Amino acid sequence: MTQGGAARRTVLGAAVLAAGTGFTGLAAGTATASEAGHGGGGYRDLPHPTVIGHRGASGYRPEHTLGSYQLALDLGADVIEQDLVPTRDGHLVCRHENEIGGTTDVADHPEFASRRTTKSVDGVSVTGWFTEDFTLAELKTLRAKERIPAVRQRNTLYDGQWAVPTFEEVLRWANREGRRRDRQVWLHVETKHPSYFRALGLGLEEPLAALLRRYGRDRRDSAVFLQSFEPSSIQRLSRLVSAPRVVLLSAAGTRPWDFEQAKDPRTVADLVKPEGLRWIAGFAQGIGPTMDLILPRDAAGKLGAPTTLVKDAHAQGLVLHPYTARNENSFLPADYRKGTDPAAYGDAFGAFRAYFEQGIDGIFTDNPDTGLLAAEAFRPGRRPVNR
Repeated sequence: MTQGGAARRTVLGAAVLAAGTGFTGLAAGTATASEAGHGGGGYRDLPHPTVIGHRGASGYRPEHTLGSYQLALDLGADVIEQDLVPTRDGHLVCRHENEIGGTTDVADHPEFASRRTTKSVDGVSVTGWFTEDFTLAELKTLRAKERIPAVRQRNTLYDGQWAVPTFEEVLRWANREGRRRDRQVWLHVETKHPSYFRALGLGLEEPLAALLRRYGRDRRDSAVFLQSFEPSSIQRLSRLVSAPRVVLLSAAGTRPWDFEQAKDPRTVADLVKPEGLRWIAGFAQGIGPTMDLILPRDAAGKLGAPTTLVKDAHAQGLVLHPYTARNENSFLPADYRKGTDPAAYGDAFGAFRAYFEQGIDGIFTDNPDTGLLAAEAFRPGRRPVNR
């Protein structure tokens, strides 16, 4: 399958229930260069703008399942995202958060009722069930479900179809698909709450680096991005592997949790200034800002004038992978909503166009097919008007 063009648009409705049934015949560490993502020129050879399947194709399947990842790949996503949290016995699994009450059927398991608890995670009180309180074997008895059923009722059709995948299972899946398609399968891998887990004796970076080395994705030209909202996690990873790295950036007035713990007074607003970007460029190849840092919204939720972040980041040699584009009204800027139903689709193509016109290098989206079709107007041979 080629990257881009009409081939991407031929599989928009495929359900891939078989993707979560297990793996055979792939020994650890046996990936070919094509499977592991070597042999090309690295991340700058990706299509521009790059379309990243946010938690897979989470607009159509429960997020962070092998079904969601498979569908994103079948739809043609250039890169597919995983978020990593640990189990009690140190396995890395793919969940957006360590609290799993909203994304699995754990509440329906009476044997785990006593594990419901309240914890402080990065300074926020959270009540539920947490991956660090489960062994991998216990976690594998659960089934994934849709996180936001009020907005994505159709996704609930797939509740219970898939287990929670380990990151090693995803690596094996990516190798298998790379061999079958004879092309690289790119991943975008986030360490979630790394300082929190390190304090529990469950550091994320070392086991992640070990898996990347085992599966041949630890090199500068490997088909993987490593990302985190905590710059110190990216700095730690930079000492362990050479794979390209991205610092995620939340709202301007917030501070990364590792900054809070280290009493570092800088906020995200400081990090998006030229001197902050220069500092990031010393250990990372890109940033993943919330789109509001590029196109702020006003009090009515409409897009305002763009900031200089794209220009300033590019001046430091950094790529930009902002987040997150979605089709539903409830997530779109007010300019692009249609009607009053928050779950209905708005003018997603109009929103994508506004985003791509800023000159961003890629975007996270729950709807890879929509993003890819919108991106066709900007590739190949065409440049956004602001570059």
